Amino acid sequence: MTGYFITLEGVEGSGKSTQIKLIKKYLESLNYEVINTFEPGDTEVGQEIRRILLNPNHENLLPKAELLLYTAERAQHVSELIKPSLKEGKIVISDRYIDATMAYQGYARGINKSLIEELNNIATEGLIPDLTLVFDINPSLSLQRAKRVTSKSNSQGDRIEAENLSFHQKVRKAYLDLAQKEDRIEIVDASKSINEVFDQVKILLKKRLIR
Repeated sequence: MTGYFITLEGVEGSGKSTQIKLIKKYLESLNYEVINTFEPGDTEVGQEIRRILLNPNHENLLPKAELLLYTAERAQHVSELIKPSLKEGKIVISDRYIDATMAYQGYARGINKSLIEELNNIATEGLIPDLTLVFDINPSLSLQRAKRVTSKSNSQGDRIEAENLSFHQKVRKAYLDLAQKEDRIEIVDASKSINEVFDQVKILLKKRLIR
């Protein structure tokens, strides 16, 4: 029995973390066995890499070093968690995966896209999601959301959130471009209320997964 691999993508503050919980609960109500995970950091090794990647004090982290750290974390994530769960026939839902690297390090940082594709392929051993949901929202709105969450938790914003608006606009454009090229990618209007967004998600799940 083979599992089903879903990834969630979008700019900072697009609501992925809220929707991933709702999706898990919904699919479990339909008797699917579901594993939620995320990048970077959902393995012991990944936690160490995450601390480096998101530390706002690391302003001098080179884009190529950033890329290599993300793909190293992904290699561990795929081998340790994602592939074993899929082999057990589970639905795996990951908050970020290969498209995030293309969007953030490729489009926004300007790193060679062919290089990113090659590194992603090495890290994942060719594992491509069955379905990718891109939560699309204008970054000028989503970054306000992200900052409110950070403020409520009394935590310091991470290094990626701190990038300027132009950077996040490039990320958004990347996801929209990728959706034009990849049949597995579906766009969700994330500017709506939580319930309205989830209604869109359920329609897509019924279309792609639920038979």
